[in-house]
Amino acid sequence: MRFASRALAVLAAVSLLAQPASAQSVLRDAETEALLDDLAAPLVQAAGLAPGNVDIVLVGDSSINAFVAGGQAVYIHTGLLEEADTAEEVQGVIAHELGHITGGHVISSSKGIATAGKISILSMLLGVAAAVAGAGEAAMGVMMAGQQAAMGNFLAFSRVQESAADAAGAQYLSKAGISGRGSLSFFRKLQNMEFRYGMSHSDEDAYASTHPMSGDRIARLTHDYEIDPAWDKPADPALQARFERVKAKLAGYIQEPAQTLRQYPETDTSAPARYARAYAFHKQAMMDKSLAETDALLKSAPDDPYYLELEGQVLLESGRPDDAIPPLRKATALTGNQPLIASLFGHALLATEDKTHYPEAEDVLKAAVQRDRLNPFAWYQLGVIYAAQGDMPRARLASAEQQVMSGQYLEALRSAQAATAGLPENTPDWLRAQDIVFEARGALERDKKRK
Repeated sequence: MRFASRALAVLAAVSLLAQPASAQSVLRDAETEALLDDLAAPLVQAAGLAPGNVDIVLVGDSSINAFVAGGQAVYIHTGLLEEADTAEEVQGVIAHELGHITGGHVISSSKGIATAGKISILSMLLGVAAAVAGAGEAAMGVMMAGQQAAMGNFLAFSRVQESAADAAGAQYLSKAGISGRGSLSFFRKLQNMEFRYGMSHSDEDAYASTHPMSGDRIARLTHDYEIDPAWDKPADPALQARFERVKAKLAGYIQEPAQTLRQYPETDTSAPARYARAYAFHKQAMMDKSLAETDALLKSAPDDPYYLELEGQVLLESGRPDDAIPPLRKATALTGNQPLIASLFGHALLATEDKTHYPEAEDVLKAAVQRDRLNPFAWYQLGVIYAAQGDMPRARLASAEQQVMSGQYLEALRSAQAATAGLPENTPDWLRAQDIVFEARGALERDKKRK
């Protein structure tokens, strides 16, 4: 029975990873994305990939996991960042996932699943034949054996891929001049979890796992890492400090406030602790205490754009949009109009309900969506501005952009058709509306076929 429960868990995991990334909860934060990009950049280069073509995506999930799901994107769960203690540990995980990308393992996995499926289907056919012949118990035995063979085939296929990704990740860390200490440290965390949940090195446990056992992985990699020239290289203190800030920020955002305040008590006056408490107090509607933490952070670093962003967010969400504008305007300027921060700034300008702010908001939001089209909130706000100005065709187009990204394909189709009817033909906006019409129709047709 223990094997059966793990087999079901593996099948559930395969089903989850087959879902498009848009179906999962993706968290977006300017500071976190900048850190993840910087952690990945030397590894992406070492892997021979173009830096601008690899995305590191944060998924709001408390499980300790990272995966690739097609294309050149690495998905990292927030639970992994919470569990990691160092930036080097996260880099070890990213290196491993890049090994899956360069190895084409997402494509290969589909082949492995298909092979397992063929075995499973064959066993079902044999079982039906036995049942028709009157051998009911024999039929059940054939089907169960076939299902076990299918799962074993897929799991063995997966373990080969994981071992290959381990080896590739070690090479990329070496080429990037990053010590393998973090990689080994994270594997030890996984090993402790295996012990905690009763997994061992028995043949059954090894057979029932998609990954090699962590102890085996540590044994294989330790020698390679220890002889690597980068083994004794000190960790980058600036990256580690940024990692600790982001980790605290995530804790404040995700955790219940009471848990955050236990982890980061008010006696701790470090920047990460103040960061976490600012979010915790904000979630408790304790605005004075939240702003006291942001004020302390800005006193230590008045030109830190992410501290300014935090202050602006707290003020805006406390119903003080006029007061939020100066810090958000400064944060937007300091980051060169970083799209997520610029979107928050545009929101503050709109929230004042002062129409004299609308031209600036339009400029800010246009710049934001030009640099990052995958920002439904910015598109929504841009639509509000167009509607307020009486430009309904572009308001409809902005709505269509937001709706198609949110999976609201029928609404997107209607909005894009309305935009097409009102926009001058063959202009860039008209052509974009046409693209959304085709995209929404295609998605609706695929959904109809699935049903």
